[in-house]
Order: sequence, then C-alpha cells, then structure tokens
Amino acid sequence: MLPLSENIASVPPSATMAMNNKSKEMSAAGIDVISLAVGEPDFATPAHITQAAIDALNRGETHYAPSRGIPELTNAIAEKLRRENNLAYDAKQILVTSGAKDAIRITMTACLNPGDEVIILDPAWVSYDPAVKIARGKPVHHHLNENFQVDESLFEAITDKTKMIIVNSQSNPTGSVLARSSLRLIADACVDHDLYCMSDEIYEKLVYGKEHVSIGSLPDMAERTITINGFSKAFAMTGWRLGYLAAPTSVIPYMDKVMQHSVGNVTTFSQWGGVAALTGDQTCVEDMRKEFEKRRKYVIGRLAGMGLSTAPAEGAFYAFVKVDGDDNAIANKWLEEAHVACTPGFAFGSPGWIRMSYAASMERLEEALDRIEKVL
Repeated sequence: MLPLSENIASVPPSATMAMNNKSKEMSAAGIDVISLAVGEPDFATPAHITQAAIDALNRGETHYAPSRGIPELTNAIAEKLRRENNLAYDAKQILVTSGAKDAIRITMTACLNPGDEVIILDPAWVSYDPAVKIARGKPVHHHLNENFQVDESLFEAITDKTKMIIVNSQSNPTGSVLARSSLRLIADACVDHDLYCMSDEIYEKLVYGKEHVSIGSLPDMAERTITINGFSKAFAMTGWRLGYLAAPTSVIPYMDKVMQHSVGNVTTFSQWGGVAALTGDQTCVEDMRKEFEKRRKYVIGRLAGMGLSTAPAEGAFYAFVKVDGDDNAIANKWLEEAHVACTPGFAFGSPGWIRMSYAASMERLEEALDRIEKVL
C-alpha cells in the first residue's frame, strides 16, 4: 500500500472525542454515564429559529447558495458586529462557514505557508494545534500566566517565522476572560511584528460579571484581525453547523477560494435560521446565559467544598479543575468509578487539570458532583 499523509499522521486524535466515545460505549452497555466532556448546550434551539428554517424549506430554499453566504445573513452578521462588537466590517468581508471550527480551518488554510508559526495561548482548545498542523504551519505554545492572562513574556515567543496569534476569550477550557490589558499586549505584539490575529469569539455571549471585548476593535487591529464566531453556543445550534468569519479585504478572497473548492457553500435553509437568530428576539440568549450562570455558581461552589480549586470561571460553561496527580488517570477514574465523563487537561496543553462542562441540567450536575465526591 502507498504511504498516507505524514502530516495527518502527526495530528493526534481529539481527547475530548475519545472521552466522549468511551462514555457512549459505557452508556450503550447499560451504564448510567453523565457526560460533562463535550461543550454542547443542553437547551433546544429557540423555536423562532427552527421555524425560520422550516419556512425556508417550505419556500424551496434547498439549492446552492453563494459561497460567502446568502446576502440576508452576511448583512445581518455585519450589522451585528457593528452594533455589538464595534467592528466595522462590510458584508463583503463576511464568510459564512460550516460552524466556527470550519472558519478556523479556512483561516489557517488561507493564511499559512509551510513552516509559518502560530502562537497558541495555553490552556487552549484542543483543535487549534491540529488546525495549524493540517495547514502545514507550526504551532508554538505559550502559557498564560498564573492568572490566565497575557504578560510581556509573550514577546519572547515571537520569531521571524511567527505569522499569527490565536486569541480565545471567553476561554475554552478555562472559562477565563482576557482583560483589556492582555488584549492590548497582544495587539501591540501584532502591530510591532506585523502579525495576524485570529480571535475566536464563539463564547462571547456567555460572560459573568465581566465584559467581552473584540480585539479587532482595538486601534490598528481591524486590518490584521480575523474574527471567528458562530451560532452553536449562544443559540444552542450545535447541529446546524453554522458559523462565520470576518476578515480584512486583503484576506477574504483567499478564504472564499478555500470555501469554493471545499464545502462550496453552507446549507441554505440553515442560513435562514441564522438570519432569524441575529435579527429576532434575543431574550432566549439571555435566558440561557442566566441559567448557565446559575449552574456555574453551583458547580464552582461544590468543587470548592471538595477542596478542588478552579480557574477563574468568568465565561463559557466550563470549570477547569486543578487536580493532584495524572489528569488523564484521574479523568478515567472518574469515568470508570463515578461514571462521570470529563476531559483531561493535557489535551489543552495543561497537565494537572480537568475540564468539566456544566452544559447539563442542574439535576444531572448535582448527581455528577455527588458521584465524584464519593470517589474523592
């Protein structure tokens, strides 16, 4: 047999999916497993969004769409970014994608040449590193400080091969929010060294007592920032596979080429659901955020009562738990003995931690923490 891609062989499988798959196998065997490993809202997609997609189907919106997205959605996204994020993107600078993860893939494919370095701020989401590698770039991991913020040491990670810095605030896996001072340091690094910044803002709506700031709104950052977002977390639309990116005019044609020669376009009737999400009543978003905040308070409090400390849970829906010992072994112990699935921290570049999602009902969270407490 002919050899397969050495580049893909170097990419590890997702530890999150591995833990989720193992928990599903146990569930299939009749074991009551509570999965807190995957970041998926447990709410139903709001009815007005679903109805908009049904209406689109009934209108026959089942054919190819423009590669950058239907105009109704790109215009709605541009307006949303102006109104909420202080980002002055034109609709022609928007690309609708098959989820935010696809937006990241397109960004890396369009921007990177072989050997280009991309700085990833650890702890970081498990798929940034593989996305860079698949695009034949080189991931460079740089740890945030003990407060999960950026400091001057960031400049030490920059070389003449550095091309991009990835920002994710609110953070998966930590739930921390980058302060304006951290964002300004990143912006200074990008401006001083002529770098791109990819800002993953998928958790922007899920913030508790802090403010969300889009780094592209800072001085001199509009022309070098690619803003990534989507509908899965804020609107409970994970299965719709609907995301978007906003990019400088010099970059967006390259991204459009990637779309044209890969996915082609995003599902047409799904995009009409996105239009309804952005232009319709936003009460549902705030209602879900309040429920996540309630769960956050409960989970962090219970963990503290067990003697377990966590990263600042200021956003998203994760508790990043500090553990004493091998995080992979402990996560597997929790799964096998407590029947609670969580993701070990090594997957996020941070051994000694475990990520626990509280995107589950209060009833299941209470049961999960009772089980973990017994094992501890």
